[in-house]
Amino acid sequence: MRQIRSAIAILCFFIFGIGAIFLNFLVFPFINNNKELCSDIIHKLWRFFTRLLIFLKLIKLDIKKLNKIENKVIVSTHPSFVDIVILMGLIPRSTCFVKKELAHNPILKNLIKSIFVTNDIEPEELKKKSKAILDRGFNIIIFPTGIRHRKNEYPKIKKGASLVALNAGKNIIPIKMFADGNFLFINQPFYSVDKKTVTFEIEECPEIKLEEFKNESEIVTKKQITKQIEKYLYDL
Repeated sequence: MRQIRSAIAILCFFIFGIGAIFLNFLVFPFINNNKELCSDIIHKLWRFFTRLLIFLKLIKLDIKKLNKIENKVIVSTHPSFVDIVILMGLIPRSTCFVKKELAHNPILKNLIKSIFVTNDIEPEELKKKSKAILDRGFNIIIFPTGIRHRKNEYPKIKKGASLVALNAGKNIIPIKMFADGNFLFINQPFYSVDKKTVTFEIEECPEIKLEEFKNESEIVTKKQITKQIEKYLYDL
């Protein structure tokens, strides 16, 4: 049974790869200046891909709470490599930070340049680019731990999300996302799947409003916001 599920996973990611190549070479080179259109295309295709994973019983979504989110900094836990596909399929007009290597990948570079922000730039440039896309009305999704982890693990929350939010003057929406099994977990090949359907539990937490943090010191403010993110994501 696991071999059959692995074969299905391989088929799914073959479809995903073909779609990425199609967008990279035949669509986005001609519409890259229209970031809103690029975002809408990615949102709809990744929503379709998520539904395909659900239809084939590789994953299941248990959405406990997820309201319409607009123009926010979204921080999420990170149980799987497919998290960003799920979240961008659920939340329109969203982007995220990606590894610099992807921007130089010939199969993905046009896709990455469409709406994503690479993390290989200096902090001031990162602040400038993230503010520009937030000012344009997008959400930015950030995994503040930077690593994939399970529900009972508590890696350190980094201050990057609070820096981006403060710089752009945008509130933060924490989202708890956890899986009850391993699906594209760290150091796990894409064809290695659980013997059962993996359920992703998704729950939006209360909004973190910047106006509630009025310290004169930016360092203290970033620290307090980061602690608030940790409280919501880890129930601490």
